[in-house]
Amino acid sequence: MKLVKAVLAASIGAIIASSAVQAKQLTIGFSQIGAESEWRTANTNDVKEAAKAHNVNLKFSDAQQKQENQIKAIRTFIAQKVDLIGLVPIVATGWDNILREAKRAKIPVLIVDRDLTVSDPSLYVAKIGTDSYAEGQKVYKWIDDYVKANNVKPRNGGDKLNIVILEGTVGASATTGRGNGFNDAMKADPDGAKKFNILASQTGDFTRQKGQEVMESFLKSNRNDIDILFAMNDDMALGAVQAIEAAGLKPSKDIIIVSVDGVKGIFQAMIDGKTNATVECNPLQGELFFQTAEKVLKGESVPKSVFVEEGVYTADKAAEVFPSRKY
Repeated sequence: MKLVKAVLAASIGAIIASSAVQAKQLTIGFSQIGAESEWRTANTNDVKEAAKAHNVNLKFSDAQQKQENQIKAIRTFIAQKVDLIGLVPIVATGWDNILREAKRAKIPVLIVDRDLTVSDPSLYVAKIGTDSYAEGQKVYKWIDDYVKANNVKPRNGGDKLNIVILEGTVGASATTGRGNGFNDAMKADPDGAKKFNILASQTGDFTRQKGQEVMESFLKSNRNDIDILFAMNDDMALGAVQAIEAAGLKPSKDIIIVSVDGVKGIFQAMIDGKTNATVECNPLQGELFFQTAEKVLKGESVPKSVFVEEGVYTADKAAEVFPSRKY
């Protein structure tokens, strides 16, 4: 009888403890990298809306594209004794010390959207977000399928199609992942090097203005040689469209354009016949983030990587899909 009572008391205690975690309003610090694109704005808005839905006291910090601002924000979160920290790392390296501070304070950290490189993987609990390497692979596959299906020939009469690449922020995991995914897919294609040539590749810093500026530079040097543009995000692609039109060329026709993100602006550009395809990088990660955060704080185990679903969208389907886009 005493044993039964002890087991029952322990069970009730566990239920009460679990209910206390659920009942307590969680305070979560979230360090966002900035507002460099439509995608990032959608990502931020989704996190804030999901925080309200989960009754979370969200302490949100915009780093304005500076890692030092993120480190300061995390240090502030630690001082405020938040329950958990969410971090969208602007670059992949340089996080070990601040994450050690969080670990010493016994505050779990979830990485969101981008990846990072640390000496000790236990410095963060899990990564929530997207698979940038797979996105790069999808870009190459789409290009390869498209040029075959449409019998695309080099504009300059050569034997290879020339590709220019607008890269993202230097050191960002999204830049590295998409670049590596694309390059590896091209190398894995037995005929990749025979069909395609990377004519130029330069950072556009994930912004529309810089994308336009770099594309202008590409066109000044190789106006009649560029066949395909791979922009590592939609905003740079939209900036490049302006540069291509200013050069007297037709975007999506003279120069095939494929980008990554899947924001409404690129769907409108596809509907207008100015770009050809976008590989989705889903910014709607808030619900998954807070679901995972709650599991972590209840002591439940979670996978080290938790990915959202992503698709590939083409110009011929853009008008049909556009009304259902949330970002």
